[in-house]
Amino acid sequence: MLWIPFTLLAAFTQALRNAQQKQLSADVSAIGVTLARFIWAMPLAGLYLLLLHLTIPSELPHFNGRFVFAVMAAAFAQIVATILMVLLFQRRSYAVGVGLAKSEALLAAILGVAFFGAQLGLLGWLGILVGAIAVWLMKGKSKPDSTDLSTLLLGLASGLCFALTTLWVRDACHQLTLPFMHTAAWALLWTIGIQVTSLVTWLALRDPGTLAKLWHRPSLVLRISLSSSIASLCWFTAVNLENVGLVKTLGQIEVFFTLLLSQHWLKEQVSGRDRLGLLLIIISAVLVIWPSLPG
Repeated sequence: MLWIPFTLLAAFTQALRNAQQKQLSADVSAIGVTLARFIWAMPLAGLYLLLLHLTIPSELPHFNGRFVFAVMAAAFAQIVATILMVLLFQRRSYAVGVGLAKSEALLAAILGVAFFGAQLGLLGWLGILVGAIAVWLMKGKSKPDSTDLSTLLLGLASGLCFALTTLWVRDACHQLTLPFMHTAAWALLWTIGIQVTSLVTWLALRDPGTLAKLWHRPSLVLRISLSSSIASLCWFTAVNLENVGLVKTLGQIEVFFTLLLSQHWLKEQVSGRDRLGLLLIIISAVLVIWPSLPG
């Protein structure tokens, strides 16, 4: 049951981070917005890990080859997923962009069962199916044109990369013989370190102007990184405790928070079709967690 509050907090802080990224994407490239997610998250993750070891002492971990591969794969998959989601924001509203990227729950469940030894019950699969229908509703018009279909594919690609990120993070955490909060914190620090190093190097060599733009938006960049750090830590902890498909389907409740932020903060309009899709996502999350509820 502990995975549920971690997932809910992750969903809320991720919705907040995505709204801030939407704001930044108005004048910063997709790669720059992606870097904003990680750049201050690294020292925050390091500070959290230090405080964790001071309050709950634990031995230092041994990092085997499988752990290193898994965190590297997760780091680059998350970079690609974030870039695709920012591009999605530029095509559709913030709420719909996030909704399409939430296809990751269905994809994570399928990949988890196929390649990572995960198991799901009947209600879990039903919840994932309802979530998939919701994503289809949010793809666009009832008779989609080529733009709608390409947007749907962009959302599915983003969801696939987010799903792979979560599965590889879970695999990395399971390589460490430490308490679950410590394993999540170490995986987070490694992942963010790889992401910051690669993105800063790329932009310094190919697009230094984007680094200058981020330098001139310190408050927004810090808020994005802070909310991203909290979200990532909660996701990493939740998937270390429970099946990825269940965690990510419950995580679709993020779309409820997204709708609130979209309407009341970003002042965007959401269609009736998209509202139905968002409602189905909430139903899908309830179906997934129902077997875990006490009594």
